[in-house]
Amino acid sequence: MALQEQVVQDVVIKFAGDSGDGMQLTGSQFTNNTALLGIDLATFPDFPAEIRAPQGTLPGVSGFQLRFSSDRVFTPGDLCDVLVAMNAAALKVNLKSLKKGGKIIANVDGFDSKNLRLANYADGINPLEDGSLDGYELVKMDVTKMTREALKEYTLSTKEKDRAKNMFVLGFLYWMYNRSLENTIDFLTEKFGKKKDILESNIKVLQAGYHYGDTTETFSARYKVEKAKLPPGTYRSIMGNQALALGLVAASEKSGLPLFLGSYPITPASDVLHELSKYKNFGVKTFQAEDEIAGITSAIGASYGGQIGVTTTSGPGMALKTEAMGLAVMLEIPLLICNIQRGGPSTGLPTKTEQSDLLQAYYGRNGECPMPVISASTPSDCFDAVFEAVRIAIEHMTPVIFLSDGYIANGAEPWKFPQANDLPTIQVAFQQPIEDGSTFKPYARDERLVRPWAIPGTAGVEHRIGGLEKQDITGNVSYDPDNHQHMVKTRQAKVDMIANSIPLQTLDSGPESGKILVLGWGSTYGVIKSTCAELQAEGHAVSHAHLRYMRPFPRNLGELLKKFETVLIPEINNGQLIKIIRDEFLVDAKGYNKIMGIPITKTELLSAIKSYL
Repeated sequence: MALQEQVVQDVVIKFAGDSGDGMQLTGSQFTNNTALLGIDLATFPDFPAEIRAPQGTLPGVSGFQLRFSSDRVFTPGDLCDVLVAMNAAALKVNLKSLKKGGKIIANVDGFDSKNLRLANYADGINPLEDGSLDGYELVKMDVTKMTREALKEYTLSTKEKDRAKNMFVLGFLYWMYNRSLENTIDFLTEKFGKKKDILESNIKVLQAGYHYGDTTETFSARYKVEKAKLPPGTYRSIMGNQALALGLVAASEKSGLPLFLGSYPITPASDVLHELSKYKNFGVKTFQAEDEIAGITSAIGASYGGQIGVTTTSGPGMALKTEAMGLAVMLEIPLLICNIQRGGPSTGLPTKTEQSDLLQAYYGRNGECPMPVISASTPSDCFDAVFEAVRIAIEHMTPVIFLSDGYIANGAEPWKFPQANDLPTIQVAFQQPIEDGSTFKPYARDERLVRPWAIPGTAGVEHRIGGLEKQDITGNVSYDPDNHQHMVKTRQAKVDMIANSIPLQTLDSGPESGKILVLGWGSTYGVIKSTCAELQAEGHAVSHAHLRYMRPFPRNLGELLKKFETVLIPEINNGQLIKIIRDEFLVDAKGYNKIMGIPITKTELLSAIKSYL
């Protein structure tokens, strides 16, 4: 039977297996291959919460969802067209997210009696054999057996051979979607170039998976997705934490200041530390501290010394850093605190996404302790958003909180990266030496209420530092009640005045006024954008605005909100931005909240918006 080539517009694949099955690597390689073809994509890695859950169990399932399309995409998709299930647990966990009639590529070796028992199937029940999958296109492949067969001439242990199973699946999918193996072979060569047996075995299995598609008669068609109609330019695939690291390096170059990262490893922020450690050639210093408090206080020390001090963390680490954040507010020095949010409270859901630290960023410190808050919306937006966060910190002499989350941090998308010459310069103004004998006034302010940045060792600018309240102008310790009120009000006013140096809020899409405005922040961007686009195409008066500047808000935000009958705020939390919006603007905003450790889907949001139309 002759094979047909079918051109399809949009495909969603979910790779799922044990955390040791290499599903994240398989997904990222397919992602890179897709990006090189100029096809638009969005990804959603789904890590198990347990560091090493028992093999074959439901908590140990690791997944990687990839959507690729010849049109622009903004989400990794609601339901999958193809589910790769390496074992019974992977099928059980992910079957609900597969479209009816979708393809299941099942590794039959992962459905033996032991794996079925570990996945909590009843005795004697095998979903591959009992007809329960009749509504799907089931492709049964003994991946383990074929991988071992491909490597029968290699003197590797059975365990070492089985580690290459993911390459067989990847090779088969490259065949299925008319792809070249070249970029993955280059990746393997770079990764295992010094380990000849491992390199050759992985390439051999990758090719075996590809040729399996040619030799089997199970399939009647191969598929092709055309290039996306993206604006012309040079693109690369980028993950959120990678873009964050590059944004920090760019800010260092554009300010002329060295970058110092003081950090303690925590999921999902650790990759920023790993990534920045690669940029020593740009003068970047990375310091893995013994705890969260040492991480932020070392960054404060770097800022005091005239560098860009940065610390990275997630929710539990933010809780530990709060006292030091207050010190930075009292000192009024530049500092960047990056919070890559995850499910909470306490240790919560370390590998799952949530937007639940906004109120912590606003209010989670003792005393009146205002700090600007900037939020990224997509993986590539991390570059621009963190660059802007550094600009605000330096030019306004204040610590700034930058918010991302696990979904943004680990997701990937094509990025048309900027040229260095197109990035704005970040203005730095150190206090100059005082040589005329006059007294330095460390808390004298300019018209923006910004105090001077005085670097230790500069002649004539010695001054007192510490967390005790400062006397206005002199910076001496003061317990005077009137002075304390004045300084509290002044610090707040300085943050509020940052609104004068940020852009006005614009609509992402839709009419300037009307029936409903969907107001979002952070990682809800993609689902809100695609949902509103669909409703607008149907003729509904739905608009979308997305916030980057969370504190202070753009000057025109209140005026914008009042142009709409209903303001709907979708959030991956129990309703946090909505509290602030109601308080700030007296707008009776409505909420749509999901707190499951996974993103809001387009189907869910469509239903929510339609209930207000």
